[in-house]
Amino acid sequence: MKEEAILYPSMEPTHHSSKPIAKVRFVNVPCRDPHLFFFDRYQPNTSLTPIPSLPIVRAFVIALLVGCYTQYEKIVANEYYGYPEEYIPSVSATTGDRYPARAYFQILIAMTSGPRLLLVYLWYIYTTRTIHTSSDRFGMALLAVGLTRTLSCGGWTFITSTDDHDLHDIAMAVYLLCTLPWQLGVLSTSARHLPTLLKWRRILVAAFFGTTPFMIYFFIQHKVHRVPGAYSIYAFFEWSLILYDVGFDAVSMMDFKCLDVVIVDKSPFVYKKEDV
Repeated sequence: MKEEAILYPSMEPTHHSSKPIAKVRFVNVPCRDPHLFFFDRYQPNTSLTPIPSLPIVRAFVIALLVGCYTQYEKIVANEYYGYPEEYIPSVSATTGDRYPARAYFQILIAMTSGPRLLLVYLWYIYTTRTIHTSSDRFGMALLAVGLTRTLSCGGWTFITSTDDHDLHDIAMAVYLLCTLPWQLGVLSTSARHLPTLLKWRRILVAAFFGTTPFMIYFFIQHKVHRVPGAYSIYAFFEWSLILYDVGFDAVSMMDFKCLDVVIVDKSPFVYKKEDV
């Protein structure tokens, strides 16, 4: 007997249809505002679980734990001081300077790249096609900013400060510069019928940009005035920015509770294998 692949018609094809293999449809579903703390009451839609917020936190936490366990004194040291003057490792030193923490981080963060890009695209679809809080032009501009922000994240992640300090800093600067229009754009296009999510976005944006001046101040204290321990305080604020940034994107999981992504098979044929 010979096995052959046979296509069986599942529906009568029409001459006017394009016969796509699959179609992605975004459906707005009824949704109420989570008036208590949203992580307690508002669970993400199971169809949109790849949102990368928790995996990103896991990547940073694992890198920090592995780095402190294996080479703590090396990752807290900088060009001027070491332990005990410096006691908190920076994000760059933790995730990029030493093996094996660097390898763990790069592998784990690479696994979030697809979901991060999906998050940016879904926000464009959600605001321009579903809740209509954004025009197509503004939505496309915000989409471009979000894509640039995500790609620059890959730049400072995979080009470490020990590999190329200038490129690492440029990628980090682009990421921070894109974060401002991205967060403000998302804030301005957020659903107004979900005030709790809007409130948390405002809190996280205020925390992110309220912390940035302190981080810059202590970096100047370290770099220019060479104050002992200033880099550790800078690192503390740097880690807090990671939490605020990831938390801001995590709120989108609650927005997408109101969004179903449906993949519909539109092919006029069913693929089967039979013995002939």
